Amino acid sequence: MRITYPVPGFHNGIVPPLDAVLELEQLRDVTLNDPQLMREILGALVDDTSRQLELLQTAIRECDSTRCARLAHYSKGACANVGANRAAGMFQQIERNAAEGEFARCSLALAGLARELDELRSAAIAL
Repeated sequence: MRITYPVPGFHNGIVPPLDAVLELEQLRDVTLNDPQLMREILGALVDDTSRQLELLQTAIRECDSTRCARLAHYSKGACANVGANRAAGMFQQIERNAAEGEFARCSLALAGLARELDELRSAAIAL
């Protein structure tokens, strides 16, 4: 599975191309190319990951590297499984930074993830 790292500059009021946010082939494989199931899975991913961001924010604020890395790892896997590889790469950065105690970097990546989730939400609607 290929994990890519974040591409800055997409959040400017313009919805990025679907393939910039999501590896559509991966999502099609997971859902057997069922458009309704694709929307449902992406919607569930965005909802669950949004809740995880709140927990991550608390772990970062409390400088809890173990909890932060665990939460990021969980969300990284969920994103990678459905082809949201850019988001998975951002969670991977948080996981790595948390393990190194670099909480300022975790906070920066977390802000980017909030924008990325907005883009994933738009991608789900566009399917």
